[in-house]
Amino acid sequence: MALNVFKSFIQRNNFIKLAFKDIKKASQVKAYSHVTSVGNRVKANGIVLRHNVSVSQFPSYLVRNQFYSTQTAEEIQRQYCNENNITIIGDDVPNAVTDIDSSDFPDYIKDFLKQQGITKPTLIQAQSWPTAISGKNFVGIAQTGTGKTLAYLLPAVIKIKENKGRKGRGPRILVLAPTRELARQIEVVAKEFQKLLNIRCLCIYGGVSRRPQADELTAGVDILIATPGRLNDFITSKVTTLSRCTYVVLDEADRMLDMGFEPQIREALEEVPYDRQILMFSATWPKEVQHLAKDYLGEFVQVNVGSTELSANHNIQQHIHVCEQEEKMEKFKSLMHDVSGQGFGKILVFTNTKKFVDSLTLMLRRNGWPAVGIHGDKTQAQRDIIIDKFRSGKANILVATDVAARGLDVDGVTHVINYDFPNTSEDYIHRIGRTGRLQNTGIAHTILTSENARQAKSLIAVLKEANQEVPEELYQLARENIKVKQQQSRYTQNKYNYNYNSNRKWNKFRSEKMY
Repeated sequence: MALNVFKSFIQRNNFIKLAFKDIKKASQVKAYSHVTSVGNRVKANGIVLRHNVSVSQFPSYLVRNQFYSTQTAEEIQRQYCNENNITIIGDDVPNAVTDIDSSDFPDYIKDFLKQQGITKPTLIQAQSWPTAISGKNFVGIAQTGTGKTLAYLLPAVIKIKENKGRKGRGPRILVLAPTRELARQIEVVAKEFQKLLNIRCLCIYGGVSRRPQADELTAGVDILIATPGRLNDFITSKVTTLSRCTYVVLDEADRMLDMGFEPQIREALEEVPYDRQILMFSATWPKEVQHLAKDYLGEFVQVNVGSTELSANHNIQQHIHVCEQEEKMEKFKSLMHDVSGQGFGKILVFTNTKKFVDSLTLMLRRNGWPAVGIHGDKTQAQRDIIIDKFRSGKANILVATDVAARGLDVDGVTHVINYDFPNTSEDYIHRIGRTGRLQNTGIAHTILTSENARQAKSLIAVLKEANQEVPEELYQLARENIKVKQQQSRYTQNKYNYNYNSNRKWNKFRSEKMY
């Protein structure tokens, strides 16, 4: 199969014909391989091609000596990583692209980036672009709001434009996302490429009619953005196939596993060809994500921007407010008035239940606040209308459950308020990550009560890592949780050891499992 890929790659670019022995030798070279010159010969992935093939015959962005700086390249890369707290794990990793104008990207890519007003890549983009273009499997760990969507879509577009796809139906590029909101957000970026470069994009997700999505899939697409459940539905019903999909992206992989999508992800990956390229992007690096990467990526390059531990965006000021449960509403109203007095763009308020989203939204509107609410029980059409109102500024306050914690990329969100603390610190980080995006600053307020004592310790770690002030009340919550655990431990121990030795003749009949 790799032999066919390489042969077609050579023919499409008007390269000279290779003898059969050379083709067999070069069959280990993947499309998008690194190409370097060795004297008067060409080396691709360490394999010297014996015939008179010139480096100039390869697309310039595939040639390492042209695409990347050769002047003390390793030292430059090492310095770049040290300055930006980037950790790279893997072999033969291309140097980062730090300047778009001086890079050898195709002109249509440069024009696209210029039209989007992008003059300099973000840290994750700088390293993922050359690595993905080189054909390597890739794992990117970075904070939310760092431009990960463009980090994997740009190499995907180059792959589509520079390589002829296999004959057949089904998408050539697959992007899996955990939620409808994130899938729709990815679609917005992909549609920009569609306008400029005539690339067919489609987003499929549950909660809406299957028929229109099925018709578009049947008509043919290049880039398919999907939630795992709806994708597997279409694969099982034979509406589409992944037989010619050689570039797969798992976006927010940690969230998809948290939501229980691992079986659907594995089923989808089993459908793609073996010579595929897989990219995984995640904000954290838990064991579940590591196992998935080990099972399906084989050898891969891992890039960590910042720490792989729980870490929040350092551009966000985090304020913690500890109060009693019955005082939460008054504290929330006080925060709203304080934020209003300081001036704000848009406010995103998170609660844990759908019912309270509706009641809090109603309370805000009755008090003159332009608020709208979103949660999982609303239809996709309702969600779209609500998010459009929030994005356009017709409603400056959005009350939401965790459906908006990931993938909601709205400009101008200056404040995030957690009325309820989420179940995990990972969700807390993603919630507050809706502000302070793309190097902007933001402010997050979080209300805690004694019911949140079990999360206090992990929250303290997040605050310390981000150099934020930790209030004494939060330390007190953490200490209270330790005391509760100790009391529960003593109770459990006494429960099972009670009167154990008082009547030894009956002890031999006790179940050993009890102890």
